[in-house]
Amino acid sequence: MDRFAHISPFIVMDVLDRARKMEGVVHLEVGEPDLEAPPAAIEAFERAVRDGRYRYTPALGLMELREKIAGYYYERYGVAVSPERVAVTPGTSGAFLVVYAMLLDPGDRIALSDPSYPCYRNFAYLLGIEPVFIPVSGDGGYCISPGMLEHHEKVGVLQISNPSNPTGNIYRSDALASLVEYAGRHGIALVSDEIYHGLVYDEKEHSVLEYDDEAIVINGFSKYFCMPGFRVGWMIMPERYIRRAEMVLQNIFIAANTPAQYAALEAFDGDYLSGVRDTFRERRDFLHEALKDVFDVPVRPEGAFYLWADVGRYGLKGVEFSDRLLKEERVAVTPGVDFGKNGTETFVRLAFTSPLEDLRTGVERIRRFVSCLQK
Repeated sequence: MDRFAHISPFIVMDVLDRARKMEGVVHLEVGEPDLEAPPAAIEAFERAVRDGRYRYTPALGLMELREKIAGYYYERYGVAVSPERVAVTPGTSGAFLVVYAMLLDPGDRIALSDPSYPCYRNFAYLLGIEPVFIPVSGDGGYCISPGMLEHHEKVGVLQISNPSNPTGNIYRSDALASLVEYAGRHGIALVSDEIYHGLVYDEKEHSVLEYDDEAIVINGFSKYFCMPGFRVGWMIMPERYIRRAEMVLQNIFIAANTPAQYAALEAFDGDYLSGVRDTFRERRDFLHEALKDVFDVPVRPEGAFYLWADVGRYGLKGVEFSDRLLKEERVAVTPGVDFGKNGTETFVRLAFTSPLEDLRTGVERIRRFVSCLQK
């Protein structure tokens, strides 16, 4: 078996690499918050290093952090979670590898939306798992519904992204409840990627754990908490999976970064984090308003920090559009094909993870670029 037969490059990282070699680029490509981590988290990281607290932790993570995460779910969602069911992972990427490994054997099937975060499918291919792609569109709010799953047999896991990358859609309570019911009725494990929770702008988001205590939730400190390079994530799972998760973590990762776990303990600063959300909301409002007449934008992003935009009116595919925009105007965006094959060829994704001043410059350059295309 050729393990790399279906694995594709993570295109956004290739774009970022090219853009960093150029001067004066406006970065709208990578989903990495530009805001500082909570100050107390930075101080805690430095203190842990100074105090010599950089030995291995237990594979499932510091119990203090697992307790903190469990408490966060009770305070934020009203969900009681035992700390024993929480595992701390090396970013959410580590969590996905653990979840896929413990739920699925080679040849098993996992249902993913198309478009969606590209690493999901590549993690599946790496482990010999077959991804089943569920086409979603703006007409349905880019959400998977039970009816879309009816004709896909032998699916062992259904994974959703809430809010979603690249489209910024969210699953509302009725949509989550219907998926929970469907998955339970068909014996399908439900996994929810909630890494963009906290970055929802017009209403309160819901965790799937509010509707199903048997679901698996993956989250982390990279987005809302503005700690991408700390590489700390978490997963919440039913009790029967704890030992499996522990064995995978022991063998593949040993444990998440120790000083970073101590930093994460101090990251739950509500006042600071509400400011993070307000900043990204302001950027969302600006970028959507500034570009909704330049591109065809199927949905106004409700969460995360991306604008999913169709550039087809200019007669270019997303790859050529993004390539030329970078070369000619020094604006980096991600071509839509990074996120799947379902109508993505004419799309690009713009991340509003740069200061408002940079976004304004980017919009000016984009408008100049498309005006030249129309001549």
